[in-house]
Amino acid sequence: MPVGSERNGAGDGRTRVVDYIAERLVRRGVRHVFGVDGANIEDFYDAAHFCPDLTAVVAKHEFSAVAMADAYSRSGGAIGVVCATSGGGALNTVPGLGESFASRVPVLALIGQPPTVSDGLGSFQDTSGVNGALPGEALFAAVSVFCERVVTANDIMTALPRALSAATSIGGPAVLLLPKDIQQAVVEPTPDPAGDAQPEAGDLAALVRLLGSTEGPVTIIAGDQVARDDARAELETLRAVLQATVATVPDAKDAAAEALGVVGVMGHPTVVAALAGSALCLAIGTRLPLMARGGLDAVLGSLPIASLGAEAPYLPCTHVQSHDLRAALSQLATALTRGPDRTPAARPAPGELTPPEHVGAAVRYRDAMRVVDGLLPQDADIVVDAGNIGAAAIHWLPARRDGRFLVALGMGGMGYSFGAGIGMAFARNRRTVVIAGDGSFFMHGMEIHTALHYRLPVTFLLFDNHAHAMCVTREQLFYGDRYSYNRFGPSRLGAGLSAMFPALPAVDVTDIGELGVAVTAALDADGPSVVSVECSADEIPPFTAFLNATTQLNSRRS
Repeated sequence: MPVGSERNGAGDGRTRVVDYIAERLVRRGVRHVFGVDGANIEDFYDAAHFCPDLTAVVAKHEFSAVAMADAYSRSGGAIGVVCATSGGGALNTVPGLGESFASRVPVLALIGQPPTVSDGLGSFQDTSGVNGALPGEALFAAVSVFCERVVTANDIMTALPRALSAATSIGGPAVLLLPKDIQQAVVEPTPDPAGDAQPEAGDLAALVRLLGSTEGPVTIIAGDQVARDDARAELETLRAVLQATVATVPDAKDAAAEALGVVGVMGHPTVVAALAGSALCLAIGTRLPLMARGGLDAVLGSLPIASLGAEAPYLPCTHVQSHDLRAALSQLATALTRGPDRTPAARPAPGELTPPEHVGAAVRYRDAMRVVDGLLPQDADIVVDAGNIGAAAIHWLPARRDGRFLVALGMGGMGYSFGAGIGMAFARNRRTVVIAGDGSFFMHGMEIHTALHYRLPVTFLLFDNHAHAMCVTREQLFYGDRYSYNRFGPSRLGAGLSAMFPALPAVDVTDIGELGVAVTAALDADGPSVVSVECSADEIPPFTAFLNATTQLNSRRS
């Protein structure tokens, strides 16, 4: 008897729609779903409870629940699933789904709706689009690759497979709007479809010809699709065949084991030097957005650019589409192995950006990253939030050899890292380190309680500069620090969290000499832990837009 049929009273091989969904997700390898419970999604939580091998995780906010699902998917396991109730709960998922859409991360969103019998009749939280109600399908279609409102029970048997296929083959969120009466309705399941339609692989011949005829060094820029497709080994094989150097975009620091550094606005001068001495740039799994090519337009404009990945870069190039980089990179390496021997590309001397020296109290960003780098185990996963501290971590903190390094730059929503760290820990079951500022904490930091509730091995390193510091830096550089909307009052996040949650190890650090001891103890904690680090909003991070402005300002003053 299917799980859940004893609850709907069918007893004849039929099952409720919510049970059908739960069972099919488990068959796809999903072991966790994330969301916030509520009246019009509670039936799915019932189904999850009675479904073997499926755990429903309750977040504090729907944005964070999407971040959990997003990171669960980016971790390389099954598709991430978020479930939310109607009304405000549904609308709270939109910013998170926007991140998944922009970053092309497969996510399935199950959004509860009021019963269909009340559509257009003024029901509470009506998003049917009928008779002046908010049109949920139009809203969610804008942040998804697939959106369908399920209006009959039997429709779920075609809608769910199509949603899953769209999310995984195209890349991005798929949304199913599920009225409450449809969730409770009974269906007679049919056999599963043969499987997702596999996208056709692009013809690699053009890349083989271009790379085979290139005389001189090649620099590869690797993107986050390399990590999502688990194609690191294949990338290294191609690098060896081409004798190329490799750099990564900011949100793909874990894509290559021996990268020169990061490209773009938080990147390393080493990469600029390597590209300047190259005969060709090969972009793999990245569209080279502005954050990744900041400061590189001149050198990229002087080079031929080749590309392999799900979508073409924003720059003119020879592009071959691939939704499976493991297979495509392997085929490309094999084809190029038959070519002439190559001279290894010269590896420029390491270099980093040099922000102005900051004088005053509190811990410096670079010093903190060096301490953390020396203590993190090689299998730790790292999740970094937006802002000044995010720029510092991207520039100065290396990815772990056997861990992931996750940054969400699709929309760059502050607070993403708190939910994402939890989703990563559920997916990979290892120590996860979240690096975030106090501005991000004040938005979604109460997900720390979610980590505590589930006893997850997540260490939260909170860098407290009492400000939205990136905005403060702008105010200083462009308005002479004549005003500030973005400085907060003082806070002691470690002491505050320790008082709120007595079972949570949480401390404040005000001096670099204290940081190593505090981080060591936090990493050794059984479950989650917090280290809050006092830093300064007046320190300029390694972010080229600010550094260039500083140079220009100093030049005008002299």
